[in-house]
Amino acid sequence: MDRSAHFRSRRPALVVALAAATALTLAGCSSGSGGKKAEEDGANASAGRADTPRMTVALVTHQSAGDTFWDIVRKGAEAAAAKDNIKLVYTHDPDAGQQAGLVQNAVDQKVDGIAVTLAKPDAMKDVVGRAKAAGIPVVGLNSGLSDWKRLGLLQFFGQDETVAGEAFGRKLNEVGAKKAVCVIQEQGNVGLTQRCDGVRKTFDGTTETLYVNGADMPSVKSTITAKLKQDKAIDHVVTLGAPFALTAVQSVDDAGSKARIATFDLNKNLTGAVKKGTIQFAVDQQPYLQGYLAIDSLWLYRNNGNYSGGGEQPVLTGPAFVDKSNVDRIAEFAAKGTR
Repeated sequence: MDRSAHFRSRRPALVVALAAATALTLAGCSSGSGGKKAEEDGANASAGRADTPRMTVALVTHQSAGDTFWDIVRKGAEAAAAKDNIKLVYTHDPDAGQQAGLVQNAVDQKVDGIAVTLAKPDAMKDVVGRAKAAGIPVVGLNSGLSDWKRLGLLQFFGQDETVAGEAFGRKLNEVGAKKAVCVIQEQGNVGLTQRCDGVRKTFDGTTETLYVNGADMPSVKSTITAKLKQDKAIDHVVTLGAPFALTAVQSVDDAGSKARIATFDLNKNLTGAVKKGTIQFAVDQQPYLQGYLAIDSLWLYRNNGNYSGGGEQPVLTGPAFVDKSNVDRIAEFAAKGTR
């Protein structure tokens, strides 16, 4: 079966639950720790909290320093944890080997469940296998839709990046784009590559790929600026994250370019830029929902044996376009840090 047709035929499962966002004690490498105050705040927000036994769940992502996208994922995870009487341990590292080490730490600590991103799936294969061998359920979120079943995860929550990229390419056609540059901020990240490949598949114009170092924003700015100065025919810059889109706005100004900017992913500053028209549109994959559903699914699995999607299909959280026609409504939630 054609891959695109296969995904269009899916009927994503939806877990519906009440969420009460609160601060939790977060521990581990590269994570914040709220200490006793956070635990007390969690207890004070216990209205509607599950009376099931306390669980410890590890959320391990490939977040890079300063990437605000993951703040939204984390807020969703915290909301589910507060409702479900879960102690959430959040750790992250953009290096695949280090991320695998963080998952191993969670296995060694005998947590009750693990939610993990699979930006570089092969690097995670062995440690996911060790978690399963230890009897720890593992679910995936955000990155790894093409690989979660191969690695033996129970469930997956996220966006089909290829489908999202194809939708993005069609949107570029609608706005009259002719030449686009797709900016990848992390080489080897399969999800980012799939986005640009999807754009290229459906976009009627020409697309170039530009690699930048996402951990060095001044370098991102200068690299995009140089590309726009070198090729005046570029009329659209496609970025794969909100911070990079906002940086690209500066690059366009510095280059004296007339290129428009469109992006994947949101934050509150990005919605403001869409309102002003400095960003043309964005694709929202609903990261809050990804974090929330991943954590809630582990509670449901332990306490009721549930599998979202029946363990066979992913739960798709995007893509959805945000532009001037609907940004005011989305901005209400983005201001709270949940979209």
